[in-house]
Amino acid sequence: MASSRSKLAARTLRGRAAISGAGRSAVGRVQGRSVMALASDAAKAALADAGLERGAIDGVLTSVAFAAPFHRFSVAFSEYFGIVPTFSNTLQVSGATAATMFNIAAAAVAGGLAENVLVLGADSLLTGLSPDLALRSMTESRDQQYEMPFGIPVANTFAMTAHRHMKEFGTTAEQFARVAVIHREHALRTPGAQMTEPITVDDVLNSGWVTTPYHKLDCSLISDGAAAFIVSAADRVGEFKSKPVFILGAGECYTHEHIFLMPSLTTTGAVQSSAKAYAMAGCSPKDIDVAGVYDCFTGTVIMMLEDLGFCPKGEGGRFVDDRQITYGGSIPCNTHGGLLSYAHPGMPGSLLHFLEVVQQLRGQCGERQVAGAELGLVHSLGAGFATQATTILGTEATL
Repeated sequence: MASSRSKLAARTLRGRAAISGAGRSAVGRVQGRSVMALASDAAKAALADAGLERGAIDGVLTSVAFAAPFHRFSVAFSEYFGIVPTFSNTLQVSGATAATMFNIAAAAVAGGLAENVLVLGADSLLTGLSPDLALRSMTESRDQQYEMPFGIPVANTFAMTAHRHMKEFGTTAEQFARVAVIHREHALRTPGAQMTEPITVDDVLNSGWVTTPYHKLDCSLISDGAAAFIVSAADRVGEFKSKPVFILGAGECYTHEHIFLMPSLTTTGAVQSSAKAYAMAGCSPKDIDVAGVYDCFTGTVIMMLEDLGFCPKGEGGRFVDDRQITYGGSIPCNTHGGLLSYAHPGMPGSLLHFLEVVQQLRGQCGERQVAGAELGLVHSLGAGFATQATTILGTEATL
């Protein structure tokens, strides 16, 4: 058994890959830019940040795009961008795709499949699709036999879990609303955020129903935008222009496809994915300085705070009420404003969480900087909590 553990430790990804470049396109309502143009803007920004020419990219990992539905988006983008990678894939595990791309990029670099992997997501849900088509693009992925006939689009699956959390733990609509208010406070500090009007708990509760218990301001935005990163071998970090951020831990968990087979409506696979990431990184929740937590709905944040270990199960609502997820609290979350207030261009949305955490660890966030941030966590999820992926980032290759 000891030998098995030592072999596993020798295979860890901890500190073997680093984010050498990071960038984004304009986000929010971006008129006149196609999905490929947005992707190119972000990729150019990431290359400039790393100090690399595009020919240095030999690996490409992308998410799918609803407004440009190429089956092989990574290949289509490489053609558009004028590169010929020797490692390429287009990933689709809904909102969890962002973290899985970093996990796989780190593995590819560690395994010698590529030297510099471009991690990329882009979409134009706001200007590239009508509101009906944007909703349909997400809804039609639901099971056509067991779910769609009963009217269970994505929002309703997340609403089920929120109702159950309220029933089991006494979580309130006001606590959900407080998540949106804090995220909007963060967006007010962030240049380029899509939503910059202050809101109150009453504003959220009076913003109209979407699906109970969620009001309009409990729900994430619809946006255009792209984000891109270069993941490189850790032993090459001295070659790059910007401060590297190391990938220290990774974990994933896939518990179900259909919401009616979810093992628990209030505890998710984030428990397992984060446990694997913490173990690989050699840290615990209390060590994390800043977090990017997928916030498609306000209740999602509360459940993730619990499952990621930042507070006990059932206490997420009170944790938010105590303002533990903002500056001065135990774990500042989504300091850019998140999907609720910064931008949510679909699957690339969680890449914007990565961008914010990378910038926090580099000390680049100005008035929204978390003082002394050295260790960050990003958690991505999707498909009614079916897909979960966690990545831990740090300023040093070892803790």
